[in-house]
Amino acid sequence: MQIGMVGLGRMGMNMARRLAGGGHEVCAYDITPAAVSLAVKEGMKGANTLDELADMLKAPRVVWLMVPAGRPVDDAVDALGKILRRGDTVIDGGNSYYKDDLRHEAALKPKGISYMDVGVSGGIWGLEKGYCLMAGGDEKLYKKLTPVFDTLAPGDAHLCCGAVGAGHFVKMVHNGIEYGMMSAYGEGFDILNSSGYAKGLDYGKVARLWNNGSVIRSWLLELAGSAFEKHPDLSGVEPYVEDSGEGRWTVQQAIETATPAPVITAALYQRFSSRGSGSFSDSLLAALRNEFGGHALAKKKKPGRRKAGE
Repeated sequence: MQIGMVGLGRMGMNMARRLAGGGHEVCAYDITPAAVSLAVKEGMKGANTLDELADMLKAPRVVWLMVPAGRPVDDAVDALGKILRRGDTVIDGGNSYYKDDLRHEAALKPKGISYMDVGVSGGIWGLEKGYCLMAGGDEKLYKKLTPVFDTLAPGDAHLCCGAVGAGHFVKMVHNGIEYGMMSAYGEGFDILNSSGYAKGLDYGKVARLWNNGSVIRSWLLELAGSAFEKHPDLSGVEPYVEDSGEGRWTVQQAIETATPAPVITAALYQRFSSRGSGSFSDSLLAALRNEFGGHALAKKKKPGRRKAGE
């Protein structure tokens, strides 16, 4: 298939590469010219503007957004709503709030432009191993786009979760669960590190041990082993843990529906607390985010929590 990719950042570029490597014709655009130039060097078609991107695509056109949630997505959808025509499709594959999807669909539907939201998980490893895709939108449109999803996702790693918004909703809860799992691993290794056995333990070996047949084995634990190989005692990792926003939205949803979520909520607050003094556990969480998502390790910060809006 032919597809337009808007946003060539950490995730978008690798997704474009995987699609191009799978035989799809990728037309790429980014606000950074250097990113577009790199895409062209790797065999994709490059566009300098959204209008130019639209002209490259044959009707019915499919444009996949991989831009930061919030205003950037709003601006992109608004611009595409003026450029695209009836029968075209806009896909938001970023980490958008599911309620924003409802607004975007409502804005595009009168123009005959289809909208689909796709939550994407896989981080920087997605290029090699593939992505997990959680889609929201019309089932017929989902089936039409199956060749694209099959290339991005290995095996059965893509699913139409329901109407518009469902994809990002499922991805939001996925990230909330991720917060809880990461915190449990962080706390467990912190307990080991605070014990009298700490000096005799190789945490990388412990992580690999647990990942062989134990009930707590997972890809996150595999990444913990990788993190400990690079930072055996985590002394080089600043215990400052950011949050993408989806953990907050998951807790907010739990509050709205009066659904108990003590683990996920505590995990979110643990990230807030890391921005004060921090701990060994927080250092592991920071290292894990670097392993699976390529998120930068924070530099040493002065004590104190981040103010709202920073």
